[in-house]
Amino acid sequence: MALNRTLEAVTDRIRARSEGPRRIYLDRMNAAAAEGPRRAHLTCGNQAHAYAATGEDKDALATGRAPNIGIITAYNDMLSAHQPFETYPALIREAARAAGATAQVAGGVPAMCDGVTQGQTGMELSLFSRDVIALSAAVGLSHNVFDASVYLGVCDKIVPGLVMAAATFGYIPAVFLPAGPMTSGLPNDEKARVRQQFASGEVGRDALMAAEMASYHGPGTCTFYGTANSNQMLMEFMGLHLPGASFVNPNTPLRDALTVAGTERAAQITALGNEFTPTSDVLDERAFVNGMVGLMATGGSTNLVLHLPAMARAAGVILDLEDFAELSAVTPLMAKVYPNGLADVNHFHAAGGLGYMIGELLNAGLLHPDTRTVAGEGLELYTQEPKLAEGRVTYAPGTRETLNDKILRPASDPFQKTGGLRQLSGNIGRAVIKTSAVAPERHVIEAKARVFHDQESVKTAFRNDEFKDDTIVIVRYQGPKSNGMPELHNLTPTLAVLQDRGLKVALVTDGRMSGASGKVPAAIHVTPEAADGGTIALVQDGDLVRLDATAGTLEVLTSLEGREPAPADLSGNGNGVGRELFEVFRQNVGGGAYGAAVVV
Repeated sequence: MALNRTLEAVTDRIRARSEGPRRIYLDRMNAAAAEGPRRAHLTCGNQAHAYAATGEDKDALATGRAPNIGIITAYNDMLSAHQPFETYPALIREAARAAGATAQVAGGVPAMCDGVTQGQTGMELSLFSRDVIALSAAVGLSHNVFDASVYLGVCDKIVPGLVMAAATFGYIPAVFLPAGPMTSGLPNDEKARVRQQFASGEVGRDALMAAEMASYHGPGTCTFYGTANSNQMLMEFMGLHLPGASFVNPNTPLRDALTVAGTERAAQITALGNEFTPTSDVLDERAFVNGMVGLMATGGSTNLVLHLPAMARAAGVILDLEDFAELSAVTPLMAKVYPNGLADVNHFHAAGGLGYMIGELLNAGLLHPDTRTVAGEGLELYTQEPKLAEGRVTYAPGTRETLNDKILRPASDPFQKTGGLRQLSGNIGRAVIKTSAVAPERHVIEAKARVFHDQESVKTAFRNDEFKDDTIVIVRYQGPKSNGMPELHNLTPTLAVLQDRGLKVALVTDGRMSGASGKVPAAIHVTPEAADGGTIALVQDGDLVRLDATAGTLEVLTSLEGREPAPADLSGNGNGVGRELFEVFRQNVGGGAYGAAVVV
């Protein structure tokens, strides 16, 4: 199938835009790779320190003939998605030995849970943790004794930070080993219903707690299609997972077999063998375009619109909001997974999952088929389905038919003809909106503004019954320079209640919404942000604002002439829960349209 013309044009534009930084990046990676195995350049004393505690692996490491795999782990047992990683290092070491290799834990990286910090002060460190993760992984790999790397991480900022590190160390291979989603619990629509009932005072905290505990109930990723599961999709579309690895539940024989297979593959693709696959060759502009298409086709998290540009920049590839918007316009929405539908990721996987989607999109010319991946040459490999045979992974052709067309549809008969992600631009600035779960009659909202400087003030106004008319709620001074750009997910139930009461409402913010944002129109990541002199700081209560997702515009219709930016007291943003340590991040972070990154 010939490539879609828009896909080809966007890829060519990215390639041209990235020519300079990509060439510098590749020259550096090629020079580093040409030096051969890293350990060969260390002194005997350097190496003795690195191998002193390796026991039975010491001789293999000292002779330098066996590939040595560096493990970067985001394990902690506070995150359900990362708790299964506790046992992975032992399994990886055992698998490496059986494959004639060795493995060491190179280092750990922090992994915070947005679900725990949602609406709390700690959320102001969440986005910045991505850059800290990249830095932490770099420290672990800086010992220079590794021929390949494996990354243990799943959730919101963790995978993007690990990809940034993997790109920076792109002269060695990187294989990402996921842990999988928890088994299905309380249906997500029921959880959302209880949240709205609590927001409107219909049920008490005991009912809310019972619903939340029944939804988030065991090891593994949360089962809705938010940022964590969007990350897993991305790793397959970009060729950093083994095929079919994303959505196999934790603590199952197939999950363990996939971890073993991923370790074996990491050993096979080092420079010591015949299939050398450095990460710099995997992470090119085609891989990032494939990732963006996957994001649109699945209705994935808006947080990836921040993370993908940051990941790409680490590999010398420059993405822009226009790339997302143009790819979205030609990519069919093929999946309905909560919050875009009632199903969860386990149901999605059972219906055919990512393998089916990749096959359909390849046949439609909407993916680059000729990318390099950790599994081998070409994305067609990712249409295969992993099976368990005598305790080992084997691959068979995946389904070419959807097994549930209420969850997963072919590219020729999608739920929507476009991916539902739009760039908005106008006199307020640039922003993005996800419309895949927003009813068409709500794609255009024109109403008077109500301006707030934090999400708690919005909730207070709601409790005081102050929203009587159609309203565009503006929450500003929530960008990365202001306070680290926290998610404003706590506003979702509140605004949804207003919408269910018959009001037309929308959110405009220089902050983020959750990857689970849904049916309320939300123009997010407004750039420039208020703290950086953005027009959003000029808007006042009562101004007429028009959000038009159809035309792609975001405008204040009231004259702003002669206005000064509204002052905001940001003095409290620099202390408490570790925020003191992140002042340098707030001062140096980039804009939301460019990934809100600090280190790339």
